[in-house]
Amino acid sequence: MSTDTKEVVCDDCHTVFHIRTARSYSGSSLGGSVSTLKTPRIKVIGTGGTIASKGESGSQTAGYHVDLTVEDLLSSIPDLSNVCELEYEQILNVDSKEFGEKELLMLHEAVSRSIRDDSFDGVVITHGTDTMEETAFLLQLTVNTSKPIVMAGSMRPSTAISADGPMNLYQAICVACNKESWNRGVLIALNDQIGSGFYITKSNANSLDTFKSVIQGYLGNIVNNEIHYFFPASKPTGIQYFELAPFPKVIVLYAHQGFDPQIVRLCASQLNVRGVVFATMGAGSLSKETNIELYKAWKEFGTPIVFSKRSMDGMVPIANLPKEIEIEGKTVQFDGCMASGYLNPQKSRILLQLCLGASMKDRQIADIFKTLSFGG
Repeated sequence: MSTDTKEVVCDDCHTVFHIRTARSYSGSSLGGSVSTLKTPRIKVIGTGGTIASKGESGSQTAGYHVDLTVEDLLSSIPDLSNVCELEYEQILNVDSKEFGEKELLMLHEAVSRSIRDDSFDGVVITHGTDTMEETAFLLQLTVNTSKPIVMAGSMRPSTAISADGPMNLYQAICVACNKESWNRGVLIALNDQIGSGFYITKSNANSLDTFKSVIQGYLGNIVNNEIHYFFPASKPTGIQYFELAPFPKVIVLYAHQGFDPQIVRLCASQLNVRGVVFATMGAGSLSKETNIELYKAWKEFGTPIVFSKRSMDGMVPIANLPKEIEIEGKTVQFDGCMASGYLNPQKSRILLQLCLGASMKDRQIADIFKTLSFGG
């Protein structure tokens, strides 16, 4: 079976290539119940990351650098011609720690454009694992589609012994081809597991088995070329969609013993911060002095405060919020604090940015956190 790669268009200075297969798709277990008359057509968007990195030896698993294009990655997977037709586009080639507003807007535009194209059955994004969960979460809340958007990456560079990138990318493309992947939201496919981009998080800085959502669980897994979904297709509970606007400045502060509460005032008064997310101790615990400074920042600067948690799992319930603060013998109402529910600090930050970008007030923001993550 042969393949033919053809340059088809230059869109916004990013060259798009089309890989043509030599035959129609015949219906393997990875592809799912797809008609033999139509080969699934998938758009692969390359952004870089460890999956596109090279080291100096087969045993090197740290200190590598991004050096491969998405074309290089796809050319290393010969079985793709059995699965689908592909177009691929390299919009970035960076480590995901370099992702900021500019890079997110570029990716969002490329994904949205590909989703609007009726000829594509799904989109796959190669991305670094360090911030993959943040990008997945943002796309989930800003791209409204029933088509699968699947993110793929790796924990080892391409030059490592037993590199995980080729199989991860192959499986992500197969997941995007599968009709059972429709109406499930943004997916992350790594290490034979399929997770929800809304909930999943990177749990280990080094291990291949790093992406977890312990409470919510995986949506499915892949064994011996078979995709197994454990539940009927559905998106995260209460999902809502936002128009992507310029990102308001929101920071994450990390609580610890001896935390200096004056940092809160510094952020609100001198850094022009629009919102604060706190990685609290336990399930919303902060010192009395810190809660007082947070109240003052909200009262003086209108800065909403989201209480998240340091731990990977669990939640911050509304009952743990300091809704009443005692200052100089008087009890005041702190209506500017809200609970993140199950969302971790980095995802809470993105949701708060989207709410502020939509000009929402405190009560509206709290309602969004309640609807999406059982906080509020």
